[in-house]
Amino acid sequence: MDYLSEYPDITFTRPMIGVVIGNTIVSTIPGISAAGPTPELTLATSVLDGEIIVNGKITSAPVIPVSPTGCATPATLTRAMAELCGLQPFVVNAGLAMPPSYASFDVYGTPGQDPRTGDAVPDAHALYERGRRIGTYLSQYSDLLVLGESVPGGTTTALCVLRSLGYDAFVSSSHIDHPATLKEEIVAAALARTRQDEAPGALDVVRVCGDPMMPVVAGIAATYAGTIVLAGGTQMLAVAAVMKGLDLPLPPVVTTTYVQNDANATFSRTAEEIGVTTWIVDPDFGNIGHDGLARYCAGEVKEGAGAGGALWLGAMMGHSKEAIWEKILDFVKDYR
Repeated sequence: MDYLSEYPDITFTRPMIGVVIGNTIVSTIPGISAAGPTPELTLATSVLDGEIIVNGKITSAPVIPVSPTGCATPATLTRAMAELCGLQPFVVNAGLAMPPSYASFDVYGTPGQDPRTGDAVPDAHALYERGRRIGTYLSQYSDLLVLGESVPGGTTTALCVLRSLGYDAFVSSSHIDHPATLKEEIVAAALARTRQDEAPGALDVVRVCGDPMMPVVAGIAATYAGTIVLAGGTQMLAVAAVMKGLDLPLPPVVTTTYVQNDANATFSRTAEEIGVTTWIVDPDFGNIGHDGLARYCAGEVKEGAGAGGALWLGAMMGHSKEAIWEKILDFVKDYR
């Protein structure tokens, strides 16, 4: 395919890019997430992703977010594209295990808990309302918002939410070897809890088995007055499913070919069932000349931290694939 699956007819003059970051304790379950060198350090990935996205580098910690094999976080791609487009990205703290050292919007959430043992996001309804206020605020300063997420373990909570809302979905993973059996065990326990409610609403499902990013993104999208694009893979499909359950208009979702072509996931089928428009970016990292980025083609990482949407925005703002590649390579070299 071409770099973009299509160039949608969107008129904008004031684009903005942001990422909603948070944690779920699910990421510390061994084998669930590759978004960190160890399960425990996945709790640091989101806050460090935000630092890369906002500041362009990490100075607050001696480690940088990499997978166990050394594949760099997709936050590097998001920051590189923001610089190429001349934009200052922002971060929303939906509920972090570690406080950020940089400026961010704060909705005063807490990390998501284990959906097998209790409510994962007890304040889901309040987070949704706070997200709505941010959406109204951002509407004053932009007419196109590309909104991503960074939540290690979030594909597992996304699967819990999608299944609880009635979708026969399968999700992606940051691992090459998809931990499907482990995810299904977690989902089975979560479903047993959501089914205790006779007719749970969409935000109640998030309360029981989601993560703090979901209600915040749904709230922002509900009140944003311009064009909003959800930048992410199966995690953003879960947000779209929540929005559908709330009878809200569904924003388009943009992701990479690495998610769309993931044989372990049902991205295209699930998007169709939800009724959400999807746009696909093909970064073609197999030919970019960088071993770490080529691992995306092998099925590692695939997406995250708004990377697919940032790559989409770079093309929508008139930058060629070659210019996008050049900026990514320059940034990743300095980052390492």
